[in-house]
Formats: sequence, structure tokens, C-alpha cells
Amino acid sequence: MSGPDGDGEGGSAPVLPSDEELAAMRYEELVATLERLTRRMSDNEVGIEEAADLYERARAIHRMASERLDAIRKRIDELEAEG
Repeated sequence: MSGPDGDGEGGSAPVLPSDEELAAMRYEELVATLERLTRRMSDNEVGIEEAADLYERARAIHRMASERLDAIRKRIDELEAEG
């Protein structure tokens, strides 16, 4: 069976995490998921429609990761201000 990175048998499409799974991921996990999607998009075996779907999903994951990173930075700034 194919894993979340699409490295399963038969070159099947990756199993993308659900929105709920993404919401539960740590920043590093979001980045790793984004990297797997990027590798999949660069695969010459991906058709244009699948590539567009993957790109759309990657944008959403990128946005989530950016928001998570902003929250982490804000938390660090607040901790430093408490000093």
C-alpha cells in the first residue's frame, strides 16, 4: 500500500493527509509533507491534472506551515519579553 509520500508499489499517487491530520501536525511535519508533495510534482509521471491538484494542496500546506511558524515566532518573542 502507498504511504503518505507516494513511495508505495506501482507508483500510485500519494495519499494526502486530511485537513484534520494537517491541523494536528507539528511545523516540521508540515514541512516534510510539503517536501514530499514537491518531489511528487517534479515526477515526470504526474499528469497535468494531478500536478494542479498537488500544487493546490501544497499551497494550503505552505500557508499552514507559515502560520504555524509565525505563531512560534510570536511565542518566542513573548517569552523573550518576559525575560
